[in-house]
Amino acid sequence: MSRPRILIVGAGFAGYRTARTLSRITRGRAHITVLNPTDYFLYLPLLPQVAAGILEPRRVTVSLSDSLPDVRLVLGEADRIDLDDRTLHYTGPEGEGGTLAYDRLVLAAGSVNKLLPVPGVAEHAHGFRGLPEALYLRDHVTRQVELAASSDDPGTCAARCTFVVVGAGYTGTEVAAHGQMFTDAQVRKHPLRRGMRPRWMLLDVAPRVLPEMDEKLSTTADRVLRQRGVDVRMGTSVKEATHDGVLLTDGEFVETRTLVWCVGVRPDPLVESLGLPMEKGRLLVDPHLRVPGRPELFACGDVAAVPDLENPGSYTPMTAQHAWRHGKVAAQNVAASLGLGGARTPYRHRDLGFVVDLGGAKAAANPLGVTLSGVPAGAVTRGYHLAAMPGNRVRVAADWLLDAVLPRQAVQLGLVRSWSVPLDTSSPEVARVPGGPGRRQDAGARSGPGAALAADTGDGAAGAAGPGRSRPHDEPAKGQPGSGPTQVRPGSGAAEARSEPETAKGRPTTGRPGSGPAAVRSEAETAKGRPATGPRGEPVGNQAGGEPAKNQPGGEPAKNQPGGEPAKNQPGGEPAKRQPAPEAPPGRPPPDHPAPGPVKRTDVPDDSSKGDS
Repeated sequence: MSRPRILIVGAGFAGYRTARTLSRITRGRAHITVLNPTDYFLYLPLLPQVAAGILEPRRVTVSLSDSLPDVRLVLGEADRIDLDDRTLHYTGPEGEGGTLAYDRLVLAAGSVNKLLPVPGVAEHAHGFRGLPEALYLRDHVTRQVELAASSDDPGTCAARCTFVVVGAGYTGTEVAAHGQMFTDAQVRKHPLRRGMRPRWMLLDVAPRVLPEMDEKLSTTADRVLRQRGVDVRMGTSVKEATHDGVLLTDGEFVETRTLVWCVGVRPDPLVESLGLPMEKGRLLVDPHLRVPGRPELFACGDVAAVPDLENPGSYTPMTAQHAWRHGKVAAQNVAASLGLGGARTPYRHRDLGFVVDLGGAKAAANPLGVTLSGVPAGAVTRGYHLAAMPGNRVRVAADWLLDAVLPRQAVQLGLVRSWSVPLDTSSPEVARVPGGPGRRQDAGARSGPGAALAADTGDGAAGAAGPGRSRPHDEPAKGQPGSGPTQVRPGSGAAEARSEPETAKGRPTTGRPGSGPAAVRSEAETAKGRPATGPRGEPVGNQAGGEPAKNQPGGEPAKNQPGGEPAKNQPGGEPAKRQPAPEAPPGRPPPDHPAPGPVKRTDVPDDSSKGDS
């Protein structure tokens, strides 16, 4: 008798716990496969400490291959699910397609950044849902402090050292708390102009910090943030984001080069393609985490609307605690449905309390309903995280110890650039790379980059001013390799469709906010060797890091590139026209795909160019 096939989509809190529990229950009596974009489980609650330089990135990751015995790992992202045929189609990390068959399917795809119809946010903000975003933020904050310290202009210095965080939930509060400590430590080594210090702002339309938590914990967190110097503004959000700063809903314009978007999350759009009953973007399931009418289909974590048996009529919230517990119950019920385990069990939970790490020895916690603050809360918080992590406990504890006795290393690694981590993406856990594979998507499958805007526009969330914007389902972020046929900028009106040859070549259109439709470059202009331009019409040469792009005016001609090496026997060394385009060297984008331009804010140190977000 053949072994049943169990397929788990996603390896977050719910998916990882499901796979680990199933492996233990079945003991080799079933084929268990996990489909995930990365080869690790990410412990999200400690991500702010990675951005603040306390923990090294690998400390918050756990290898799936090492920690999940008897589980097959397939790297890729689900594109389409055929429920009748019981198959799943996916795209691998190098663009290759594949199909997986199953007898039981567990959907645990997690969540993505939640976008609101605020002009400019998709272009100028970054989220905080994955490891690439945390690494980018750490580099970016370090860079802004260093550039501010070397600037002679007080206005530029103040703008670079102003960091705006939108969303005062768990993530936003911890990012602001750790960020203020991180930048204060940096300016002790790189003093700013006299009387100036880094300024962190925490905005939210809610009446208080951590509105989902007990009011005592909220008050504790608010007090710690204000004592540390964080500018906490409740009842205020962003009305518009621009290259130079953000316009707040109270009318104030704040000059900044950093906008961190932590307003919340929405379920992964994959489940929308199934055509099954939904509840606010989540797949409706019964208390046993099974989809009604589909005995082979289970869902858990952020993509599942699980009835809260402790509060009839409501559903469990989208938190890591619930996702972790969902995974265990889902595994037990999947095994029971195959006759490999005991009886089915409904999902019930008991609130054990919450913890919020505020940096240093400060925290807010209420374990088992006991409200704590200060050092006791800090000890409980770190103890909880060590107990909850499925691995790397010793390494995490060692990093905490080293951080307590040694200064942090504030250096730019340059591993993740601004355009690699767009806010409007359906895969925040994966950084984009030049020439990387595009998303293979059906019209009814995952919405893809930018699609969260359309779905979230109808939320009616407070503080979201301005008209909503939506883009085609297959359009990546602006100025990126493989960008779609149209682009829309705040205040620019409808974008003009790009010509067919340019769309095929992946060349970015140009246009400034407020200037109308984006201008389309002609083939003749490209052949003449004129510099390509970025999203704001700036030369691609002003790349992040300040290094001129090859084959740009003032830069070194690129070897073996069309229009790069001067043609022989031509007056003045003018590049030969109509030369065949050779293959691009490894690690460099193809000749027909210009190097990614300054998507949001470039990191060049001169004051004429603003820093990236």
